[in-house]
Amino acid sequence: MWLFLPVLVAVLFLLCRWYLERQMVENLTEKYVFITGCDSGFGNQLARQLDAQGLRVLASCLTSEAAEQLEKVTSDRLKTTLLDVISTENVAAATEWVKTCVGKKGLWGLVNNAAINYPVAPNEWLKKEDFAKVLEVNLLGLIDVTLHMLPLVRRARGRVINLSSVVGRLAYPGGGYCLSKFAVEAFSDTLRRELSPFGIRVSIIEPGGFATNMLNNAEQHLEGVFSRMPPHVKEYYGQPYLDAYHKHICYIVKTSSKNFCLVTNCIEHALTSCYPRTRYSAGWDAKFFLLPVSYLPTVIADYILRIFLPKPAQAV
Repeated sequence: MWLFLPVLVAVLFLLCRWYLERQMVENLTEKYVFITGCDSGFGNQLARQLDAQGLRVLASCLTSEAAEQLEKVTSDRLKTTLLDVISTENVAAATEWVKTCVGKKGLWGLVNNAAINYPVAPNEWLKKEDFAKVLEVNLLGLIDVTLHMLPLVRRARGRVINLSSVVGRLAYPGGGYCLSKFAVEAFSDTLRRELSPFGIRVSIIEPGGFATNMLNNAEQHLEGVFSRMPPHVKEYYGQPYLDAYHKHICYIVKTSSKNFCLVTNCIEHALTSCYPRTRYSAGWDAKFFLLPVSYLPTVIADYILRIFLPKPAQAV
């Protein structure tokens, strides 16, 4: 009989969570949501999705062409602005623009989506500048936007949604992207605890592999990284390693999900549910492979991940 007690507790917990998570926030059509990185990918899909739900979307894009295209396929409620998150002047100007849009209502949702991931390559192939470039956008840009927008979010007792990744839990492969996402996880965790007394909710979205432009760019930059490497490093790895690594990246690109709604539905829930989750995993690879592997002992996790990597020419 005692064996059924843990099962009963688990079932009751899941039922309770299922019920609570379906309690929706009222007056959503009066809520303002600011999204970074709406040129393509998750940001673009989310802007269109929230606009269709009746929310007041404030979408930022890096280029004017992307902003114009987004405005053509959405309602008059959606407004766009240009934003480069690595420029503090740009961020400050965007904050003033948002302030004029939301007025006394404040900003209900801040979605930090803007990010880059290239170059993706073994760490030894890269330079300090390669890591800095990714961290400047994915981490420092995210922090800068958040710090500028927090007074507006506090006014609405709203939500902060940070796009991380499952590789922010299990680092794979090399380059600055995993570093930045681990740091986004840490920033989000500290932010959540600090802002909870103000009634602000902070959620983290952890997608797996999705066929965004970011992933395609990672494939394109790999050859350039290898070509600039010192001769002795090329000798250690060898051309066959590059070819195999390139095939591995191509395979990830081809097998990645094109269903961006798996991610944007998580973001929408974090914005509209009365009881949003702290973390959302999106994609089958995240839920059933990478995330479970992250909980395994390190020696086992390392062995599993090495299976997918080629062997260097001068490996012992």
